[in-house]
Amino acid sequence: MAQLWGGRFTKETDKLVFDFNASVSFDKRLFEQDIEGSIAHVTMLAKQGILTCEEKDAIIRGLTQIRQDVAQGRLLITDEYEDIHSFVEANLIERVGDAGKKLHTGRSRNDQVALDMKLYVRKETVQIADCVYELLETLLELMKNNLTTYMPGFTHLQKAQPTTLSHHMGAYFEMFKRDMLRLGDLYHRMNYCPLGAGAFAGTTYRLDRSYTASLMGFEGPTLNSMDSVSDRDYVIELLSALSTIMMHLSRFSEEIIIWNSNEYRFIDIDDGFSTGSSIMPQKKNPDIAELVRGKTGRVYGALMSMLTTMKGLPLAYNKDMQEDKEVTFDAIETVKSCLVLFRGMLATMKFHSKTMEESAMKGFTNATDAADYLVNKGVPFRDAHAVIGRLVLYCLEKDSAIDDLSLEELQAVSPVFEEDVYDAISLKTCVEKRLTTGAPGREAMEEAIRLNQDFLAHAWNREYKTNETM
Repeated sequence: MAQLWGGRFTKETDKLVFDFNASVSFDKRLFEQDIEGSIAHVTMLAKQGILTCEEKDAIIRGLTQIRQDVAQGRLLITDEYEDIHSFVEANLIERVGDAGKKLHTGRSRNDQVALDMKLYVRKETVQIADCVYELLETLLELMKNNLTTYMPGFTHLQKAQPTTLSHHMGAYFEMFKRDMLRLGDLYHRMNYCPLGAGAFAGTTYRLDRSYTASLMGFEGPTLNSMDSVSDRDYVIELLSALSTIMMHLSRFSEEIIIWNSNEYRFIDIDDGFSTGSSIMPQKKNPDIAELVRGKTGRVYGALMSMLTTMKGLPLAYNKDMQEDKEVTFDAIETVKSCLVLFRGMLATMKFHSKTMEESAMKGFTNATDAADYLVNKGVPFRDAHAVIGRLVLYCLEKDSAIDDLSLEELQAVSPVFEEDVYDAISLKTCVEKRLTTGAPGREAMEEAIRLNQDFLAHAWNREYKTNETM
């Protein structure tokens, strides 16, 4: 049992206690971050004269060799170690001797694990933002290519007014754009270095915490050593942001599942992103969308787990905080895989524009525009509303659209109708005359596309990715 704290104890830890307490089985994921933080730490210690340059060089050489040996499979991270910190330090001492015993000067496992976790979350935040960015690129292409792909818009899952596929995709663009901005906010808020906080009260060594922070690309050191080791707000913020991303993906998935149904037939999901039935040969199931929808609860669970873990903890560090890792690692991997697969499904999906347009026609989505037509002819809105309601009932009995009625049939309900009504209530007119900012009309959509292109050109993750010290 490789431990860093044996001096005060007179007998070995019970094996069950050791296994229950150990975290190496999952915190080995922080190996790279532990090496990075250790190199920065000893570099600062040498700068401050706490270590000699020879000791610094020996430690960095040993850490670099350990990193290479793990990467190439010559050295395995096994469960004989309590945690990743024990693994690194034990192997370092074995390789460089007494110099390795000085690695931990001026730091505690409390600020060490806080640093490792923050470095890991920072890196993953950028990678998740990259996935969101690529999804936004796909959505923008769909917006550009479907300015005149007419479809019904819905409220209460009932056909309401006509819109375009471009406009519909634009709504999801806005959702995921906000997700990206949230990740940017989180990145900046968390980007302060806890190393040097010690157990919770700092240290008597003359550390240069600002220098250490700068070596790892942080904006500066954290300003309260007690908060430094007990803060997991950034984990909770990340899990909250991931939960919102999954909520958006789940809503989108629900629509794809509906659109893929035999009753709608708006889309055809590519074979590469579908599965069949073991018994029903005609089936083509939207499994990716369903799994994304299902995995949303898994990410929500991670957020609830962390909030519950942290809600009753006194300052400063408590072992409960070890529970932050597994749920966070799982949520990150879940969201990344969902984003990648969802984008692939969306990019290869075929949209049946004719079916979508026919659905809009048969759903009386131009009923509001027909009422507006009467209002523009001098009919009070409430009367116009009643007239169109009677027309809809008539159409339901005939199984026809308003556009399919003859002028005589229209005038039998209201003599105000004239020949120009057909142009006024066509899907094209209904959509194109809506030109207010955010509306589905072509002019408004082209401006939205221009603004979205500008957003992607200046997206934060492309700027900050080059500053990551990974």
